[in-house]
Amino acid sequence: MKMQTNFLLALTLFLTASFGMLHAQNNNVNTEFGVKGGFNMSNLYSNDADDENILYGFNAGLYATLPISDFIAIQPEILFTTKGSKLDYNDFFGTGSGSAKFKLSYIEVPLLVRVNITKNFNVHAGGYASYLVSSKVSGEGDINFNQDIDTDDLNKFDAGLSAGVGVDFNPLSVGLRYNYGLTTIGKERTVAGTTYTFPDAKNSNLTLYLSYKLN
Repeated sequence: MKMQTNFLLALTLFLTASFGMLHAQNNNVNTEFGVKGGFNMSNLYSNDADDENILYGFNAGLYATLPISDFIAIQPEILFTTKGSKLDYNDFFGTGSGSAKFKLSYIEVPLLVRVNITKNFNVHAGGYASYLVSSKVSGEGDINFNQDIDTDDLNKFDAGLSAGVGVDFNPLSVGLRYNYGLTTIGKERTVAGTTYTFPDAKNSNLTLYLSYKLN
C-alpha cells in the first residue's frame, strides 16, 4: 500500500541521516506527563486493499515521557482510537451507489522508544497492543443503515508496530505516526470442513496528533 510504504521509506531515510548527530546533543529530553489527541486515516490491508479505502477518525488519551539518557526516553501511552475502512460502491448487485464504513474502536497502549535529535525534534518507534471495545458497519447513499457488530465475532486483541516523528513547542507538540497492524482482525471459522478467516485483513493507521504537556 502506498500510504505506509511512502511514510516508512521517508522515516528510514531520515533516521539514517540523523543518528550521526546524537553524540553532540545534551539533555534533549525531560520527564513529561500530558494529554494528546489526533486525526486518524485508517485502512484495512490485505492482498487487494488500496489507499482508496481510507476511513477518517480520531484518537485521544494520555502519555508520559520517561528519560533513560540525555536524549532517549521510554514513552508509554493509553488512547481511545478509531480504526476501520470505507468502501464506495456503485450499482453493486443492483443496490445503487453509496458508501459503507466498517468502524472499529479500541483502547490502545503504545510503548515507544523516543529519541530527541534536538531539544525540539524527536523520532519514536516501538509497538502497540489494543483491545476492541466496539464495532459497527454503517452505510450512506441509496441504502442507509447503521448496525452494531458483536465484538465476539472479531479478534478482540490487536498488536502491531509504530513509528513517527514529533516537533515540540513546549507545552504543545505536534507529530505524525504510522501504526502497522500485525494481527488479523477476523476470527478463524470452519464451515463444512473448510477453515477460513473473515475479515482476513489487518489494521493500518496514519495519525496526525497534538499533545499538551501538563507538568
